[in-house]
Amino acid sequence: MTLRIRPISRDEHLAFVAARRSASHMQVPSWGDVKPDWRAESLGWFDEEGRQAGAGLVLLRPVPKVRKYLAYLPEGPLIDWYAADLCDRWLDPLLGYLKGRGAFSVRMGPPVVVRRWSADAVKAAIADPAARRLRDAEATSCEAGALDVADRLRHGGWRQTEPGGEDGFAAGQPRYVFQVPFAGRSLEDVQRGLNQQWRRNIKKAEKAGVKVVRGGYEDLPAFYELYAETAERDRFLPRPLPYFQRMWTALTAEHPDRMRLYLAHHDGDVLAAATMLTVGEHVWYSYGASTSRKREVQPNNAMQWRMMTDAHDMGAAVYDFRGITDTLEESNHLLGLLRFKAGAGGEAVEYLGEWDFPLNRLLHKALNLYMARR
Repeated sequence: MTLRIRPISRDEHLAFVAARRSASHMQVPSWGDVKPDWRAESLGWFDEEGRQAGAGLVLLRPVPKVRKYLAYLPEGPLIDWYAADLCDRWLDPLLGYLKGRGAFSVRMGPPVVVRRWSADAVKAAIADPAARRLRDAEATSCEAGALDVADRLRHGGWRQTEPGGEDGFAAGQPRYVFQVPFAGRSLEDVQRGLNQQWRRNIKKAEKAGVKVVRGGYEDLPAFYELYAETAERDRFLPRPLPYFQRMWTALTAEHPDRMRLYLAHHDGDVLAAATMLTVGEHVWYSYGASTSRKREVQPNNAMQWRMMTDAHDMGAAVYDFRGITDTLEESNHLLGLLRFKAGAGGEAVEYLGEWDFPLNRLLHKALNLYMARR
């Protein structure tokens, strides 16, 4: 039977998330508070006996003058993605509800893994002159059920967004990420998984006197100064400082460990800083920043190892480095970041990507044209 959808309270939403081992940090109620330009709603799926079977955070972005909304469920919702009746039972009620709320298009990001590449496989792909993209390299493992999910979505009228531009990043959330599994592994096991360069750099930082500390709200300006420098160096558009201040206030109000800030100090200078997010047993390295000064003392490796150590102590099952480039060509300025993340061991992971359902085809097409011009 088709499930029923209705709005749920923050407490109901959080209780559902807490009962799961993992959920995206973009699928908790507080994430809606981080996005003031969107109107956030917590939704629940309920069976015929009134039991909650799913939850999702939907962000509604108003379109000027037409009183219509773009509905977005980043890295969600939290439903049974492998159900044979995925569209009829789970997604059609969502579309019906959002259409009634004035949505002209719905975008979601199924948290469904498609393929994985070990760190060694990534290293081999980078070294192979014939390999231009990670997606073209032979995967270490494939999740057969993911292809069934994709087929059901297509048959249900959903359209997969493009995997991204030349650097492999999509317009929304990253399709390719790098993760270090912690489940069933001791910290010593994780350390042995680091490559020789990582281990050498961690020792070098320790010998040089680099100290990694946890910061608070008052340290966000110091983080932001490094972040702005990083944005200029790596050629991306930075978010403003109030975004991170709002993020800290919203996430830590929901759970004191939802967001952490780490800073790497050396002789009175802050050389690197990063934010870390936690939901259940999943920990993300979220935003990172560093200066070009004193790189020889290796503050980034020291900071990441401290974050990984703390995440392991918290009982994390996975440490997630977030997005990586899909492009393996030496000319790509993001390849160095892929090498850095792969040096931590673990695996590159491909998700199913983001999917759209146009409820109003004319407005949906107009939005796509607008985004393409941007």
